Amino acid sequence: MSVSVLYTSSPLPTSVPAASGHPNATSCQDWEHSHQLLFHLAHLSLGLGLLVPSTLTLHMILLRLLLITGCALLMAWAVLYRCGLDVMVWNLVFLLVNFMHFFFLLYKRRPIKIDRELKSVYKRLFEPLHVREAVFQRLTGQFCTIQTLKKGQVYAAEDKTSVDERLSILLKGKMKVSYRGHFLHNIYTNAFIDSPEFRSTQMNRGERFQVTITAEENCKLLCWSRERLTYFLESESFLNEVFRYLIGKDITNKLYSLNDPTLSDKAVKKMDRQPSLCSQLSMMQMRNSMASTSDTDDVLNQILRGGSTGSSLPVTSDRA
Repeated sequence: MSVSVLYTSSPLPTSVPAASGHPNATSCQDWEHSHQLLFHLAHLSLGLGLLVPSTLTLHMILLRLLLITGCALLMAWAVLYRCGLDVMVWNLVFLLVNFMHFFFLLYKRRPIKIDRELKSVYKRLFEPLHVREAVFQRLTGQFCTIQTLKKGQVYAAEDKTSVDERLSILLKGKMKVSYRGHFLHNIYTNAFIDSPEFRSTQMNRGERFQVTITAEENCKLLCWSRERLTYFLESESFLNEVFRYLIGKDITNKLYSLNDPTLSDKAVKKMDRQPSLCSQLSMMQMRNSMASTSDTDDVLNQILRGGSTGSSLPVTSDRA
C-alpha cells in the first residue's frame, strides 16, 4: 500500500512584512532594476564633476557644466521612464541654479577690452607683474584721466606746482626734467613722470616740485588723482605692492640716467633694473639737497659730471 504525499507549493515572501504596530511603515518588497542608460549616464556625469581637480584653471566651470549635464539627464530619465514629478522638479531646480552659476563664471572670465591708448602701459608695466586685465581696467577706469601737453608746455614748475595733485605716466612723447635751466634727464614713454615726488612726499603734504618738467614733444599722459589713488591702493594690497615696485624701479632708472648722462635714449628705455632702497633714497636726497643747500651750483655740477657723488649727496636742509 503506497501512500502518496501531496505537497502544495506557495511563493515565498520576498520581504519581511511591515510591523502591524506601525501602520505607516513600508518595506521594499521588490527591488526594481534601473536598466535605463540615461540614469547611469546622469550619475556618471555627477561623479565626474565631483572628481574635477581644483588645480585646473577652469575647474569650477567644468564642475558646473557636468552638474548641469547630470541634472538634465536625470530630468529626462524621470519624465521618460519613471513619470516621477518630484524627481523632475528637484532636478529642474538644481539645473537652474547651476545654469546661473555657470553663466556667472563665464561672465567673470569674459575678455576685457583695454583701451588702445593704455595697451602699451599694460603690456610693459602691469602684465609682467600678473595684474589681470579686469583689475587694470578698474585701476584706470576710476579717478583717472588722459591729458595732452603740446610741445613746450610745462607739466610742473619748480617751487610753484604742488606734488599733491596727481601721479602720471607718459603714454606718448618725451619730456625733459631741468633744475634752474640746467638739464637733468629725459622721461620716455611708459615711465612715471613724478615718481620721486610721489615717493618722497607720501608722508609730507603741501610740498612743491623742486624741478621743472617740460614737454619736449606733443605728449599724452595718464593721470591719477593722487588722493583718490592712495585711498584706492589702501584697500588693494596687491596693487599697492605693484605700485611700490613700479615706482621704485622708475626712480632707479631715473637715477641711473641722471648719474650717466651719456646713456642713449634707446639704452634708457631698455633699462630694467631692480629697485633698491639705497638708490631710491639717493634720488630723494639729490632733490632735497639741490633744493635746500646754499651752494646748489656745486651740487648740480657734481651730478652733471656723472660721478658717484650724485647718488650720495648729504642732506643739508636749512628748513625746519
